Amino acid sequence: MFKGSIVAIVTPFRNGKVDEKALGDLIEWHIKQGTNAIVPCGTTGESATLDYEEHHRVIRFTVEAVNKRVPVIAGTGANATDETIMITKEAKKSGADGALVVAPYYNKPTQEGLYRHYKAVAEAVKMPIVLYNVPGRTAVNILPATVARLAEIKNIVAIKEATGDMKQASEVIRLCGNKITVLSGDDFTTLPLMALGGKGTISVSANVAPKLVSRMCALWEKGRFDEARKIHFQLEPLNAAMFIETNPIPVKTALALMGKIREEFRLPLCEMAAANRDKLKKALKDMNLI
Repeated sequence: MFKGSIVAIVTPFRNGKVDEKALGDLIEWHIKQGTNAIVPCGTTGESATLDYEEHHRVIRFTVEAVNKRVPVIAGTGANATDETIMITKEAKKSGADGALVVAPYYNKPTQEGLYRHYKAVAEAVKMPIVLYNVPGRTAVNILPATVARLAEIKNIVAIKEATGDMKQASEVIRLCGNKITVLSGDDFTTLPLMALGGKGTISVSANVAPKLVSRMCALWEKGRFDEARKIHFQLEPLNAAMFIETNPIPVKTALALMGKIREEFRLPLCEMAAANRDKLKKALKDMNLI
């Protein structure tokens, strides 16, 4: 259902407000560049700093701007199940094609708690659900056995696997087979994960190099492995630069340097350290992005 290069799109700000003009321009650019689906209000979209009205509005705006040309997978996760259900229902009402639901953060549920959380969301909102496993941010890991249990639920269709652990990703694919689509959640693992049977990526780097990320995924799917591998190595320095500081600080800085958005964050995120900014600039210049 969801595959290829899926961008975890940034939320541009201007003078403290969501910059809908810049967001709309980014969406048009992504579609022209071959991006296969768009995720608003993910980690890269600074969802943690959006209030409910902004969160719902960004999803609605994205759905309207995309106008069914590619799928929209709305970030709807929260650390309370009832809150997650509320946001997911609103995303469905807005016309999103799926929901990306991060594992509950801070409260560190058990594996049984994770299972019950996702089961409750899937039962309450009949739309395609993408699990999002990112232990580095949530302090909890959705283990392969739990993913396999959740894969039995009809509308849980995919997982964004952002552990960076290929052994765990391999076990998820082995246990689940075709019951769930596995997507990379770390750009540096996209190609290795596709080699294991993954179907693409929910990408940060695609924000700044959408055509390259999309082409790499398409080439791999077509069996043109050497060509895909060449792009993987071409993207490696950019992938590293995107995480030189906390995401989405580098990617928003990069887009500002490219003239796509203003360089504006919401606290507690702030501008890059000067030395890291210089490293980011070099990576962008080396790829002829600025």
